[in-house]
Amino acid sequence: MASGSHRLATGGRIDRARPIAFTLEGRRLRGFGGDTLASALLAEGVRLLGRSFKYHRPRGLLAAGVEEPNGLLTLGEGGRRTPNVPATTVELSEGIVASRQNGWPSVDVDLMAALTACSAPFLGAGFYYKTFMGPRRGSWMFYEPYIRRAAGLGRGTHAPDPDRYETRHAFTDVLVIGAGPAGLAAARAAAQAGARVMLIEQDFALGGTLLSTRADSPLEPWRVALEAELYAMPNLSIGLRTTALGVYAGNTLALLERHDHARPDSSRGAAREALVTLRARAIVYASGAAERPLVFADNDRPGVMLCSAVRAYLNRYAVAAGRRAVVATNNDSAYATAVDLATAGVPVTVLDERARPCAAVAEALRGAGIEVRAGVRVARALGGRSLRGVEFEAGGRTERLDADILGMSGGWSPVVHLTSHTGRKPVYRAALDAFVPESYAAGHFGAGALTGSLTLSAALAEGREAGRAAAAHAGCTRAAGPPPVPPVPDEPVGFEASPAHPPERRGKAFVDFQNDVTTDDIALAHEEGYVSVEHLKRYTTLGMGTDQGKTSNVNAARWMAALRGVELPVAGTTTYRPPYTPVSIGALAGRHIGARFRPTRRSPLHDWHVANGAVMIEAGPWLRPWYYRWAGDSAASAYIEEMRLVRGGVGVSDVSTLGKIDVQGPDAAEFLNRVYVNGFAKLPIGKARYGVMLNDDATVLDDGTTARFGETRYFMTTTTGQAPEVMSWLEFLLQTAWTGLRVQVVSVTDAFAGMSLAGPRARAALELAFPHLDVSDAALPHMGVREVEVEGVRLRLLRLSFSGELAYELYAPADRGVALWERLLGRAAPLGLKPYGLEALASLRIEKGHVAGLELDHRNTLDDLGLGKMAASGKPYVGRELRERPDLRAAGRWSLVGLECLEPRARLRGGAILFARSDAIAGHGRGYITSVTWSTVLDKYIALGLYQGGLAHVGEEILCASPLKGETVRARIVQPVFIDPAGERLHV
Repeated sequence: MASGSHRLATGGRIDRARPIAFTLEGRRLRGFGGDTLASALLAEGVRLLGRSFKYHRPRGLLAAGVEEPNGLLTLGEGGRRTPNVPATTVELSEGIVASRQNGWPSVDVDLMAALTACSAPFLGAGFYYKTFMGPRRGSWMFYEPYIRRAAGLGRGTHAPDPDRYETRHAFTDVLVIGAGPAGLAAARAAAQAGARVMLIEQDFALGGTLLSTRADSPLEPWRVALEAELYAMPNLSIGLRTTALGVYAGNTLALLERHDHARPDSSRGAAREALVTLRARAIVYASGAAERPLVFADNDRPGVMLCSAVRAYLNRYAVAAGRRAVVATNNDSAYATAVDLATAGVPVTVLDERARPCAAVAEALRGAGIEVRAGVRVARALGGRSLRGVEFEAGGRTERLDADILGMSGGWSPVVHLTSHTGRKPVYRAALDAFVPESYAAGHFGAGALTGSLTLSAALAEGREAGRAAAAHAGCTRAAGPPPVPPVPDEPVGFEASPAHPPERRGKAFVDFQNDVTTDDIALAHEEGYVSVEHLKRYTTLGMGTDQGKTSNVNAARWMAALRGVELPVAGTTTYRPPYTPVSIGALAGRHIGARFRPTRRSPLHDWHVANGAVMIEAGPWLRPWYYRWAGDSAASAYIEEMRLVRGGVGVSDVSTLGKIDVQGPDAAEFLNRVYVNGFAKLPIGKARYGVMLNDDATVLDDGTTARFGETRYFMTTTTGQAPEVMSWLEFLLQTAWTGLRVQVVSVTDAFAGMSLAGPRARAALELAFPHLDVSDAALPHMGVREVEVEGVRLRLLRLSFSGELAYELYAPADRGVALWERLLGRAAPLGLKPYGLEALASLRIEKGHVAGLELDHRNTLDDLGLGKMAASGKPYVGRELRERPDLRAAGRWSLVGLECLEPRARLRGGAILFARSDAIAGHGRGYITSVTWSTVLDKYIALGLYQGGLAHVGEEILCASPLKGETVRARIVQPVFIDPAGERLHV
């Protein structure tokens, strides 16, 4: 495979024996193993990689790593289509399909560029706040689609992603972030000290800046030997293609592993990405530093790049970014790029802003035939879709150099993002003209360019000390060897700060390349009163792109400081938050999608139900028996048979899913008295009471029963759906509102299996199952509770009913649930005892008029649900004061009613809209049906609903409209308690 138009014949760290084909917008291109997509495109002469966010200006590569703001491509097709991927971070692999972004009809011929060029004077910072809000109200809603269509980056896809993602947990003694010289030395020292070490690197090769040196230099065999030594260490694991996204409390980190290079096949279980939650005893940050651009007119032309990027493409990927180069700098580090370009045969001129650059370095360059111009500053980049030349100021006059590549270096910014995640703001160091970490959290250490140590020897020495200290913090104190000694002297890095000069040439001077933020935008923000860099960021969108301002933040702060007339440290920096680089939603979700979006919860009796003919249904996060096949082949017929079983004999249902909370402590009674609207302060031991609790806004939060088993021990049950919220609410009250109460609450939902035995024969069934227990009405009256021991197992026995029949609830340790269930069914079989499911359970409670989840929707008050008389008048409780709001007491509020169907061949439907007979069937009506069932007692459809004015309309005929079904059914409003209003069945 022939090399591309800019590929050098020799050199680099690519595998020329492994050619790789890929496509860009249907055009077949070629690269080699070891390339990135960016280097392969540059080698093939592709300079125009996209159009800018706002102005649609032509853009090419600026950098060679994750800091790249311009070279964003859309990768993949169909469900694998991923927009806004920096080409610099994509390891080249066979068959990549890429396309450029933000051009219409194409990036090469973009008509939007002409349109935005005409409107550019009106598109300054915050233009959308000021321009499109008038002249009429609602103007923004008209303009917004057009603005969003004109601006932006890539477009995603609505197709389902066919790939698999994973999440997992890991642990290590010492985590080293970054595999540059400092990271390599730190990992080596920590491993020598005996610690378990994990070294992670976002690149696909170890070495960091070492990979940007010439492959034929003495550093290369030294780097390879050091790499081999690390791979041979048994207690050191190395994670390439792994990015530390964020640092959190307790030395917890989120790491992203990428496997795109392996072309993973999800059908065979391979994951495209994996999100790792890592816990480490100690962390070494060796994240390096990012080079800063210079700010001058038209500094965004394709061909204007960071010096570090020019050198990386040249030495690592054997790609000459241009044929005639200019290097513009304010520091010595750029001189190495100039030397390497000249060595590769690329003519180069150095423009140094400093009046007196390092004499020895400048003289060495002149000896290599490189012209060095001191005390000059680039004024403007020339060209359109590619760089043609450079204008610069020298001695009061303007000069020009022809060039198709401009390498610029404005200094170095340590990558302080991760250390800032711990809440520690970086501090300005004048000698470095950059921000560095001021301090580290306990067990955290820094080394290398992150701390401002920009020379190789200093990075190695710092890395070794940081690795040794991290290992000691993790409890590993074996002596570490000396740091690796590089075979060549350090490259000079002296520099001076570049002042924030306004551009002296026409053209936009960009500070943030990705979001098209210019020096004029910063000046406008300053004129309009923005003095904080945080406000500047949000008003101009500076630093808010996929690169998160990695190349722009310090320059922006410098410009803001100059405009305010303050020093750079006073201007400060923005807040760095996770993630460090963009992360896909797929990686965050892992396999928690579809049915796995949240855990599926199963009761302790689940396997028994499945094995014995239960048809399961989702009820929130739980799987519950919907109905049993003994009663019928469909839910519609089976639940009616199950209802008849309970009304005429005895049935047992699984209620393990109810929320169960132990409330204990000397002040438990007072706590419950405040939580519930009715009184609990005097609840006797051995008794249970039904209670209702409100939110702060006086709407009903939940209902349930609480039983008292001891002087300071209570057992609360909640509805299945509200169990997590109730538990959270109780904890919130104890931690914030009532901190003085001596109470502990613990969820024991998973600790118990629960079952409800209901029906006229329930007591007889219980006596057959436990002949030695006295369960007579005198020994265990309605709402009585007992703790009993059966064959060494302690059970909680409560006499209370949800169905309206004589009923008991039994709670056993979860691992004894099946044994108790089978004991009941086996011993009470002569009475016809059988299990019944959720559909019958819900229908039984409708006949009795009990409210449940469908009525407890956080919108209804006690009075709406007919429970107002429960509220105690002489005690405080949550929601008491707001319950008196006039709107909540209004006579016309929707409140609970019962409904009887008046048409023998029709049925009522849940959600049906309720209208008075004289109303037009339109709009939201006067209420709606919440719950509906066929009543085996009344032999008709009945329902619970909410109706305007509620029970004041008892006896009236109304209309129940179901728009989706096209039905309107007549019904009568009745009392919501359809059977046994006196409660005789409960007390039998």
